Amino acid sequence: MPRFAPVPYNVESMPLETQPGPVQEPRHGRPRASLHTLGCRLNQAETALLADRLKRDGYQLVASGEPTDLFVLNSCSVTEDAEKDCRYQIRRTLRHSPHAFVAVTGCYAQTGVEALRRLPGIDLIVGGRYKMELPDYLPAPSALAKQPAPLVLHTKTIERTDFVLDGAGDYDSTRANLKIQDGCNFMCSFCNIPFARGHERSRQFSDIIREAEALVERGHRELIVTGVNIGRYRHDGRSLLDVLKELEQIGGVARIRISSIEPTTIPSALLDHMAASPKLCHYLHVPLQSGDDGILRAMNRRYRADEYGSFVRKASALIPDLCLGTDLMVGFPGETDRAFADSYRLVADLPLAYFHIFHFSARPGTAAAKLHESAPPATVSARAQSLASLSRAKRLAFYQRFTGRTLSVLFEAKESNGLWTGWTDNYLRVGVRSDRALRKQIEPVVVTGVMDGLAVGRVSGSGGPA
Repeated sequence: MPRFAPVPYNVESMPLETQPGPVQEPRHGRPRASLHTLGCRLNQAETALLADRLKRDGYQLVASGEPTDLFVLNSCSVTEDAEKDCRYQIRRTLRHSPHAFVAVTGCYAQTGVEALRRLPGIDLIVGGRYKMELPDYLPAPSALAKQPAPLVLHTKTIERTDFVLDGAGDYDSTRANLKIQDGCNFMCSFCNIPFARGHERSRQFSDIIREAEALVERGHRELIVTGVNIGRYRHDGRSLLDVLKELEQIGGVARIRISSIEPTTIPSALLDHMAASPKLCHYLHVPLQSGDDGILRAMNRRYRADEYGSFVRKASALIPDLCLGTDLMVGFPGETDRAFADSYRLVADLPLAYFHIFHFSARPGTAAAKLHESAPPATVSARAQSLASLSRAKRLAFYQRFTGRTLSVLFEAKESNGLWTGWTDNYLRVGVRSDRALRKQIEPVVVTGVMDGLAVGRVSGSGGPA
């Protein structure tokens, strides 16, 4: 597709002026591109694919925050704070790179297009339907220039068909995200993701395997399967479990990890396979949101507290050393002291290793935005702090279970404190000291001590210091 080609008739657009933009600073060598991701692991997967394409188009990738000629922001709109962060990142970039061509995509570009249109300094806004084709709508690398008004590529609806993706994600890390699904049909009352990403749809099975093989060829040892609602993956009669089994057959894949997954989409067969598989990580992040049935009904969640509890206990009993994490929301309209106490009591009793805690944020267009009876902000903050304290205690207790044991660790990087750090298959972060380069290596580590969020030890047989 030609750059700045005419777009379909149903796209809202503000055409670029024919006059050139402001005079640019002299550019030496390849143009620089900086990409920044806000929000979820799925956004990270999509940014990595865009980075791969920009490298093929001749850009030199630089870290976010460094001077750049092109800034691509993959945005988030799940909370009001996430949208504020989007605006902050744009202003921050233009302070150090005032001539940078700024392109914004992601969920905020879909749900907040009018707000972004009014924000100074943006040159291109790409909604959900055109996100992965964003490079097609950039000027040629040699012709990047600020524009008097942004080009806007946006449709209110996003196609429902199954999809393929170009290239393979560009990652610096040992682990790589692999997008297999997009969109959601569940319509939780607090969530704007169905508006931002559309109806659920799945990636073509063969295209998943193609990218996975390419990621392994680039040296990635662990693949993290991600999407909006990955348990609903369906393509040509294949399910998520079929995807996982096929990925396990790829030579060079050491680990496969499932990202966040809805509790009602996990069949018993998947738990059985996780318990038996040598490659599927013993890890599940299963959102709860609330432990009170009244709040769960108001949220339009598809389970009740006792059903969630039964699932967690079953999974924990079946899968050895399983790390179970969850999401919890505080301050949902109508959350009384008693309702919060129900949530606290449930997660305190369950074998959960940690929580991600979110404050309720009214999202325009969602059913929950019309509800009232919200708790005072100070009460909501106190509830979040009590859950955070409980989460830290649970994480520490989970780590302490492994003191004295030997665990397999996939190492990522050497930290500034001299420790090589990496992750076990059940998501313990582990640090060791070693004179040998450990990046991308899987090594047995004897855990000798733990602290909040880090286990320390020594590589088995090395005799080195802990």
